[in-house]
Amino acid sequence: MRHTAVDVPAGMCYGQTDVPLRPTFPEEAKKCAEQLQNLHFDAVYSSPLSRCTRLATACGYATAKHDHRIKELNFGEWEMQYFSQIKDPRLQLWYDDYLHIRTTAGESFIDQYNRVSQFIKELQEKPYENVLAFTHGGVLICAQIYAGVISMENAFDKIPPYGSLIILELPHRKK
Repeated sequence: MRHTAVDVPAGMCYGQTDVPLRPTFPEEAKKCAEQLQNLHFDAVYSSPLSRCTRLATACGYATAKHDHRIKELNFGEWEMQYFSQIKDPRLQLWYDDYLHIRTTAGESFIDQYNRVSQFIKELQEKPYENVLAFTHGGVLICAQIYAGVISMENAFDKIPPYGSLIILELPHRKK
């Protein structure tokens, strides 16, 4: 489940910064909780960022296990700057190849994909049937790529809306 809407100006670069949620959080959280009604989970995880832990708590999962691997992309030195005001010459390189080029002191999309994939691979080795993760748009894109639902090349055409529940079916891995 993607966290609810953040209270960050449009065009602001944020990823692993712990940003506030919009004042509409209570209403958005209620809609998220309604999506989870009548569903059973063997394990519940959350990104440690407050926009995810707050939603987990509001949905009745205050004891969700925190895992740093399901945090949003690390934008490094670009965090909390307007994209239009970033003067770093690497910005254009990143725009041209965000899959492979790392943000300055941060990650590339492949870096994020690799850490999310490691998280999923570990889950697949556990005896879980249903797992819930409160996380971020980029993480949900990575999970959908891992599951074969979308391709890496058009991944960002499929950013899940705030507060959305994405259901993926993954086989258990053979040890």
